[in-house]
Amino acid sequence: MAGTQDAPHAVRLVVADVDGTLVTPDKILTPRARAVVRTINEAGIAFTITSSRPPLGMKTLIDDLDLREPVTAFNGGLVVRPDLSIIREHLVTGRTARSIIGILTKHELDVWVYRDNDWYVTSRHGPHVDREEWTVRFPPTVVSTYEGLLNRVIKIVGVSDDDRAMARCVTEVRQRFGHLVSAALSQPYYLDVTHPKANKGEVVSALSALLAIPAAEIATVGDMPNDVLMFRRSGVSIAMGNASADVQRAATFVTTSNREEGFALAMERFVLGGLGPGHG
Repeated sequence: MAGTQDAPHAVRLVVADVDGTLVTPDKILTPRARAVVRTINEAGIAFTITSSRPPLGMKTLIDDLDLREPVTAFNGGLVVRPDLSIIREHLVTGRTARSIIGILTKHELDVWVYRDNDWYVTSRHGPHVDREEWTVRFPPTVVSTYEGLLNRVIKIVGVSDDDRAMARCVTEVRQRFGHLVSAALSQPYYLDVTHPKANKGEVVSALSALLAIPAAEIATVGDMPNDVLMFRRSGVSIAMGNASADVQRAATFVTTSNREEGFALAMERFVLGGLGPGHG
């Protein structure tokens, strides 16, 4: 692990990204990760998760970890209670959604649309659909067109394994609609487009306000470029060992990868100060 020091900071809230961070590459929550969250709560520190996933795709984790604080789905597009009732939402306008879909289609990305708890695709077994269904634990609704579904859009996802196409899309969406949307990679193959207030930086600000906890007393942990936004607003930031070099440089500390219990190790060392499970 990298960092300027190992001593724990005064942390009152931990905000953890999910995929690539809290869970393993196989989307498993390890016993050690579960135990360290319990230890965090017993220490009087609040804990919650944030993800590009829809709320239903986070429900198993909410239950497994017995979360009590607000949870942010769709990169902050929805702030929900642990029972998934909505506290706050940020929607993309229908006109903007239509234009974004046009850009993604032009660059030959597959397009997914999310509304509330619904996930829509035009190809049942398109790129990464089966993987996403396994991750979020519910199937998409297949439609022939997104017309008629653009009045309550929370997130649009462009999907491709072509890195160059993804880079071109990110650039064009930000240049043309940067004042109307947030566009960021949640995985190398997912371009998430949401309302401008639906981003990981706004997640920190929203939770700080809702829980009356200063941002300086919030620790964040993540692995992707969209997590850098929350790193910048939190007092302590931790990048995963599987994160890119740019993401790691943006964090206060770097832990090991999500294949090597990086989340649990980070919590034990930088939040609990070595008092986590197995580090008494």
